[in-house]
Amino acid sequence: MHLTQIHSTKSPSPDRFQEECAVFGIFGHREAANLTYLGLYAQQHRGQEGSGIVSSDGERFYQHKGLGLVADIFSKKSVRQLIGTGAIGHNRYSTAGSGDLHNVQPLVVNFAFGNLGLAHNGNLINAGVLRGELEAYGAIFQSDSDSEVVIHLIAHSKGDTMVSRVIDALTLIRGAFSLVILTDDHLIAARDPYGFRPLSLGKYKGSWVVASETCAFDLIGAEFVREVEPGEMVAINHEGLTSYHPFTPQNRAQCIFEYVYFARPDSKIFGSNAVYPVRKAFGRQLAKECPAQADIVIPVPDSGYLRRWVMRKEWGWRLKSDSRETITSDAHLLSPNKPFGILE
Repeated sequence: MHLTQIHSTKSPSPDRFQEECAVFGIFGHREAANLTYLGLYAQQHRGQEGSGIVSSDGERFYQHKGLGLVADIFSKKSVRQLIGTGAIGHNRYSTAGSGDLHNVQPLVVNFAFGNLGLAHNGNLINAGVLRGELEAYGAIFQSDSDSEVVIHLIAHSKGDTMVSRVIDALTLIRGAFSLVILTDDHLIAARDPYGFRPLSLGKYKGSWVVASETCAFDLIGAEFVREVEPGEMVAINHEGLTSYHPFTPQNRAQCIFEYVYFARPDSKIFGSNAVYPVRKAFGRQLAKECPAQADIVIPVPDSGYLRRWVMRKEWGWRLKSDSRETITSDAHLLSPNKPFGILE
């Protein structure tokens, strides 16, 4: 495994309860790392504490990660050094584990079945118990992120293939997970049976791509195919995509805060549901339930802009000209102006 520079662009911040991490993965494209960079850039709003990319050429892994924003961590040189046709990436906000570089994902290991990298969005409610059991069997942890528990479960599995080992591991964890795993010859994506966090599947020039939000597909010009279904695991290699449903079905329990705040307004999440009209509907309902005599309505944070606009309209207030169709604050950047370009 080859590691490129790992650095920090800001000092670590205290851990806090945040859940809006972003994942991205692509398999079978010679510009895999570059496309992953763009996918993370489009999803910067989901995680601004740290970012990382791992790529594979089928034999070796190449990694670059750091603390800070995507555009500050990666340069032309660092992305060029991420060789291979498969890659995964992650934007982090602390959910479990402190906000230092050891917890920035993807987490990477090398074990009997080869190289493995993992990027995870969500929270595992039984991570502490599983960690204690694994440590009792001699497992050594390099971070305090609950995502590392999944890697150890894969390594301890008795399955005879990587896919079977991943299934074994995921059947033991409880909680919310939308994750991507990169191996020497596979890209694997999985979602918990409740579908708590979004995870979408797309196609870019014949290559499969996976992302937390479809805004990542829009930026690179990929086609949205469908969501990874709750309780589904997809395994992608050079022969194509195989779908598995190894978990006991559960009633859907999707996070409403994805619509309220986390997701970008131009994304589609939880299937083909667009965030933009849902936020407008929230504003109409709020205007009906909470009529107010006021001079001004201020959205805090900026994701409340659409609700404010609709509330003013419902109350019959005079609407000033406003050019914003979608939120374009620093946390919702719509275009990086092709900073490194995409080779055809």
